[in-house]
Amino acid sequence: MESSPRPRTTKQRTALLATLERQDDFRSAQQIHEQMKADGETVGLATVYRNLQALAESGQVDVLVTDDGESIYRQCAQEDHHHHLVCRRCGRTVEFLSPGLEDWAQKVASEHGYTELEHTMEIFGLCPEHSPAVSR
Repeated sequence: MESSPRPRTTKQRTALLATLERQDDFRSAQQIHEQMKADGETVGLATVYRNLQALAESGQVDVLVTDDGESIYRQCAQEDHHHHLVCRRCGRTVEFLSPGLEDWAQKVASEHGYTELEHTMEIFGLCPEHSPAVSR
C-alpha cells in the first residue's frame, strides 16, 4: 500500500504526534483532542481532525472505523504493512505480521485478475485481562 508524502511539520502536528506516541490503543479524534487540552496544548478539534487525516494518508497513523462509523487513530510502532489484534473492551492493541496472510491475499487476487492490492485486517476480541478465565 503506497502512502502520500509526509505532511509538513507544524507545532500542532508535533504536539499531536507526541500525544499519539504516549497512547497504546486506538482513540477517537475527540479523545485525542481532550488529552492534548489536558496536556496544556491549545489546538482546535478541527485542527486535530485535519492533522489526523493527513497523518493517516501519509501512513504515519493507522485508522480504524468502529461498528458505529467512528474513526479511531493510533500511531503504530511498525512502519511496514501489519495488522492488529484489538480488545473490544479496553482497546488494547497488538500489532502483528502475517506473511501467510499476505501470500493468501495475493493468490486470491491473482486468481480473480486483481492487481494493485491494498488491504487491512483487524481482529477484535478480548485481551487476556478481559477474557474470562479458561478452565482446563
